[in-house]
Amino acid sequence: MNFVALLSSKYFAPLFWTQFLGAFNDNLYKNALIILMTLNASLYSDISIELLIPLSGGLFILPFFLFSAIAGQLADKFEKSKLIRLVKVAEMLIMLLAALGFYLENVWFLLSVLFFMGCQSSLFGPVKYSILPQHLSEEGLLKGNAIIEMGTFLAILLGTLVGGILIAYDMGRMYVSALVVFVAVLGWFSSLSIPNAPSANESLCLNYNIFSQTLEILVNSAKEQLIFGSILAISWFWFVGATMLSVFPLPSFIHEVLFADERVITLLLALFSIGIGVGSMLAGRSKTLLNSTKWIVIGALGLSLSALDLYWISTQLLAQHLESAPEALRSWVAMFQSPITAHALLDVLLLGISGGLYIVPLYVILQEYSDIKTRSRTIAANNIVNSLLMVVSAIATMILLDKGVMVYELFALLGIINAIVVLLLYWHFSVSIKALLAGCKEVAGCQ
Repeated sequence: MNFVALLSSKYFAPLFWTQFLGAFNDNLYKNALIILMTLNASLYSDISIELLIPLSGGLFILPFFLFSAIAGQLADKFEKSKLIRLVKVAEMLIMLLAALGFYLENVWFLLSVLFFMGCQSSLFGPVKYSILPQHLSEEGLLKGNAIIEMGTFLAILLGTLVGGILIAYDMGRMYVSALVVFVAVLGWFSSLSIPNAPSANESLCLNYNIFSQTLEILVNSAKEQLIFGSILAISWFWFVGATMLSVFPLPSFIHEVLFADERVITLLLALFSIGIGVGSMLAGRSKTLLNSTKWIVIGALGLSLSALDLYWISTQLLAQHLESAPEALRSWVAMFQSPITAHALLDVLLLGISGGLYIVPLYVILQEYSDIKTRSRTIAANNIVNSLLMVVSAIATMILLDKGVMVYELFALLGIINAIVVLLLYWHFSVSIKALLAGCKEVAGCQ
């Protein structure tokens, strides 16, 4: 099955559009709220915008720590298509609250809505990935995950752009309110066409203690070498990606290194997102999962080389500015016209491509080789560790920058640490896959 056929398949297309619209809505609302707070910080709150923006990010991520374990249990116990539709109903209600918050112009109400959006997304995550193996073959899983990753980053890009553009209008709050509700309804409508996916474990006894259940699913996931290695490897990607996406918009990189205006931030986000899509689609062209595992190491190596090269070209740009700085900040068009800044843009694109190559086979390993009865909880464990490393990334970045580390030096640091990760990945997956192949002779259907 090719990509086009998969996108038109009744077993995949409804799920793809449901998750695409959800990711688009999350980022539309989140970016509109951040820009609204930035432009009107003194009107909406006594707290500084430097604290409000990290707070908004933390409120969205927090539910993944708190509720992923419960979400994993629900996805293992109940029929998945019905569960998705219930999550989409919740999204519609949350978006109505968002519209009310924009009408009231109450920033704390809007931040509370952002937390509820994180809750809804944390419930959707495990069921989104665990339903795929029930509807797709191994080759279909590779292509399906490739399209999901491409679509997610495209939705992030489009949602961020649309949210930023609409909220800047005089009637921006009304436009954003109408659009988030409309998109939520579209997402629910798309979910109605998702085929049934029977319960994997109807007899599962639900544990609503979020702390004990979170610990339990993490411990159980750690027992499987291949599975836990995949979780750690996926989470490392989100650490790298979160670091890059937090560094690209910083004035110390945009103004002082690239000597560019703020519009270039959107260009960097677009190039990184397009790169993820290209890399994901390349990895998805593999016929079998075992053939695709080479992309994990190649992608990880590409991340290191691209990050180190971005550090090098940043030093060259700084040296050039010391000799003769441009008279005005570069536009995004001027970035392409200068060979040295075009080189920097290429590095950002290659970072994205490497990330896409790296991430797709890892998600398929997680889906294909986790026990069907605990698959959703395994994916929930992955979401918890992902979120943890994203928070660690934010804290580490703030500490390093506060200690005087230059923004471009973070690229070199990431490249070096990632090179160590490449070696560990090569060893880990070599051992794990050899063990997997040795066990294939005894496992029915493992060809």
